[in-house]
Order: sequence, then structure tokens, then C-alpha cells
Amino acid sequence: MNAKPPVISGLARRLVNDGLIDEDTAQTTLAHSVRNKLPFALQLATDSQIDSLSVATAASDEFGTPLFELSALNPESVPADLIDQKLIRKHHALPLLKRGNRLFIAVADPTNLHAFDEIKFNTGKNVEPVVVEADKLSAAIEAFLNRQEESIGDALGGLDEESLDDLNIEAVDEDGPAADDGGNEADEAPIVRFINKVLLDAIKGGASDIHFEPYEKTYRVRFRTDGILKEVARPPSNLATRLAARLKVMSQMDISERRVPQDGRIKMKISRSRAIDFRVNTLPTLFGEKIVLRILDPSSAKLGIDALGYEDNQKKLYMDALSQPQGMILVTGPTGSGKTVSLYTGLNILNTTERNISTAEDPVEINLEGINQVQMNNKVGLTFAEALRSFLRQDPDVIMVGEIRDLETAEIGIKAAQTGHLVLSTLHTNSAPETLTRLLNMGVPAFNVATTVSLIIAQRLARRLCSSCKKPATDIPDEILSQEGFDEIGIDRKDIELYHPGGCPQCTNGYKGRVGVYEVVRITPKIASLIMEGGNSIQIAKLAKEEGFNNLRISALRKAASGLISLEEANRVTKD
Repeated sequence: MNAKPPVISGLARRLVNDGLIDEDTAQTTLAHSVRNKLPFALQLATDSQIDSLSVATAASDEFGTPLFELSALNPESVPADLIDQKLIRKHHALPLLKRGNRLFIAVADPTNLHAFDEIKFNTGKNVEPVVVEADKLSAAIEAFLNRQEESIGDALGGLDEESLDDLNIEAVDEDGPAADDGGNEADEAPIVRFINKVLLDAIKGGASDIHFEPYEKTYRVRFRTDGILKEVARPPSNLATRLAARLKVMSQMDISERRVPQDGRIKMKISRSRAIDFRVNTLPTLFGEKIVLRILDPSSAKLGIDALGYEDNQKKLYMDALSQPQGMILVTGPTGSGKTVSLYTGLNILNTTERNISTAEDPVEINLEGINQVQMNNKVGLTFAEALRSFLRQDPDVIMVGEIRDLETAEIGIKAAQTGHLVLSTLHTNSAPETLTRLLNMGVPAFNVATTVSLIIAQRLARRLCSSCKKPATDIPDEILSQEGFDEIGIDRKDIELYHPGGCPQCTNGYKGRVGVYEVVRITPKIASLIMEGGNSIQIAKLAKEEGFNNLRISALRKAASGLISLEEANRVTKD
């Protein structure tokens, strides 16, 4: 039995009566709009049955709704983050102006009362529809949504003191529900506002960590920015318990437990499309709980290899190693030297639909779409070694191990690299040659180290000079440059441009951001032979230099010579 044709009414009937479309076209377009879940006016524009201006004019006359010319709209005046993107797409409605409790919405079909009710419910504003041309509306909506894909810094720029109470902060539940705070005083507005402001200031200032530290008679808050800790606040010491309780509630910890360390996570939504994660750890100290938040910025894992600071030859060595079907790439350096970002950058390069990539991490810092990430849990026996064994039964192409801590993990990783898998991991050593001797000292046979490890990257993070205020360093004598090692860096003395840090509102003491300093060593046949002969780290370092691989000191001096970092900073991160 054939379905009855849709009843023509409303805007469709008006267009038919005005002779703009015939009844067959009206019925066909209505049927298409119902099937495609599009407003009738937008479906007409899509089918190109009639020009959009005629439809908008007829709709405005029929329903007594104001007609607006979208080309006169200033895109900067559109209220951002007021309506969820899903609602904008679902109802084809664009916010135009907020005036008091009224929100003016651009629509092609002013009869969609359900859309207005849903927007009113979600925004708490009275909705005033304004008719616009359907094709222009579609283009304006796409442009508006594209602008919402803004940087984190831009999103934060719109947050002010009045926004502190309304931040969307939620816990990331990793271990099940925590104890209810039962209306604890930590939820008092001043405490909430203070902590929210600290979190926002840390993100705006580019901090990597936030320290909340209680002492006998004082309490301080410090940010680690560009690797250096700096005090930013001294709230009253009698607020220590309440601040700790609030942070523990936010990260879904047990607020009644103050005797043992706890771990948690917080997610802060700073716009409709952007969120920042914080990894939270508490530590019982003599005068209360010290709490440290590590800021996990997802964008740092997607910087791309060109943004990390590798020199051209070092970048080529890393890319060549990543292109190999098997072998082991090791990244080494102290805590906070950027090892995780280097590994994630490599994984993002490898992350294609043709590869099965699994990672074992403790903890998983940043979620990577398309990669199987496993959080270690020693309480239930899920260790790096156990995860590696499981990975080998899951048809892997690439495996990343957060850290090689013991012989068992090292042996399984070596075995995986020998059996056709690419393995990436980290160790805590000071240089590339010391990484090789560390594996040997763990008990890994020299033959396995020499034949399996393909590349070692040792790295540090140095503070980058602010380009706006750095000052030429013309006061350094040539003999000092020679003593520092500039004769060995392969750059002509006349081409060396050294700078001192200045100081301006755009930076911190003359520095802004950080750049990696790298020692990238490929295991050549000569180095492999030396390893099997039992060579120590000093001998391996000497041979690596002869093979043309710059050590950390030379790499730092080269960055200083090009004006990226200061000589003082090169000495801070690399000089013994």
C-alpha cells in the first residue's frame, strides 16, 4: 500500500499559494526533509528548487518573524560556547546575539518550536528566532563551528573571574567510586574559586606541574614553568585541610584517608571542544597532605617532530629508525626531560590503520586515538612484563613500554624486537652510551643489546630565549668560548650568535617555552662490535663521537650558538 503524500501546510503552503513552487515540488521536498531530518527551507535550498532569499522573505511574512541579512553579521560578535555544537548541527540554529535573558537565534524555519524549547532548556535563555537565508545559514554555521576548534590558550582567554564558579570540572574514575564527601566544607565557594583560579592560571602560564604544600605555619602554591619552580600564592595555613579535601573530592579520592598516598585524575572542560587532564597525587607530610597536579596537555603529543628541536641529521636518524619493521628505540633522560612527548610523537607518526600499536604505561598520561593503551596495575599483577607477554599474543606491529625497570621486562622487550616487532621504551640514564651499559648491567647479554637496539635518544629540555627581548651577548671573550667547547661544535666562530635573557611581559625572566636538546646515536657496526667486546660507556661515547653523533653538550652549544637558548641555560642542562 502506497504511503499517503505529506500534508502541505505552513511555509510550504505559503510558497505554493505565492506561486513560487508547485504542489508536487512541495510534497517531494517535504518528504525529503522528513527523511533527512532537515528543515523544509533548508531542504529546498539543498534541492535548489528556489532561491533562499524568496523562501526567507515568505517565511518572515507568514510567521511575523524578523528577517536578517547574515552577511551583515560580525563573526566576532557571535556568542561562543553558549549552545552545544550538537544542538547547533541538530537544529540548524546559529546564536546571533545575547541581550539580557534573551538569545536571538538565526533559523531558516521559524516553526521548529521543538528546537527553540531544547535550546531554551540548555541555555536558560528565552529564545527569539530570526529568519535568515538557508544557504547562508549553512555556511555561517560551518564557519562558526570551525572557529570553535581554537587553541587552548585562546579558549582560556575568554575565561574571567566571573567564570570561576562555572568551570566544568569532573573526576576521571579509575578505581571505582570514592567516598562521598557528604557536603564537606571543602565545597565552600571561596575554596572552589581559589582552586579553579589556580588551575586556570597554571594552564594560561604554561605550567607543567602545580604544587600545594602545607608547612607548620605557612602554606604555599608553586608552579613548575619551563622546568623551574616558582611560588605563586600563599593562602592562609589554616586552609590546608580544606584545600586538600577539595582537590581530593575533585579527583575522586577517599577524603577520609590521610595516612597513605593516593592517585587520581581531574578533567577540566575549558570549552565545548577542549579539555585538560590533571594527574593528581597526594603525599602525607608532617603538617598535612602535599598534593601535586601534573598538567596533561593532549596537544603536546601532537606537536610533530619538527616542533621538538631535533637537528636535521638527528631527525633523519629518528625517522629512519621508526621506518624499520623491527628493532628497539630507547629514549633516556631524567624525569621531566620530555621522554614521553618524544615517544608519543613517534607513535603518532606510526599510527596508521595498517599497524596494530599497543602501549604499556604507568601511568597513561595522554589518550591517543587508534592506539591500544594499557594502564599498569601492580596490585592485580598487571606489570610491564605481564603486559608485554599479552601484547605478543595480540598480533602487534609496534609496542611501546613506558619504562624498562628490570631484567624481565628488558628480556621480553628484546625478544619482541628480535621477532619482527618495533619496540619503543625509556630508561633513566644520563646519556646514550650509559643506556647501553645499563642494559648490560641489568643482565641482558651483550649480543642481544648489540643486535637489537637500533637507536638511542638521550634528551634534556632547555628554556627557550624569548624572541621579543633577548639581548646579544657581546661580552663573552673568545677564550671563554673555547673553554666552553665552542671549537668542537662545527660552526664557524663568526657565525656564532649568543644571547642573554632579557625580560618582558610576554615571558618569564627572559625565557618563553622550552626546546629539546638531544643526543641521537644509531648503533653502527663499530659500536655493536665494541658492545660485544665489553666496552664501557666512556669508550662507547668516544666512538659515537668519532662516528659523527653529537653528544648532549655539543647539541646544547649548537642551540646556544644559533640563539635559541642562552649559554647559561646550556650549562644548566648539560655541564657536569
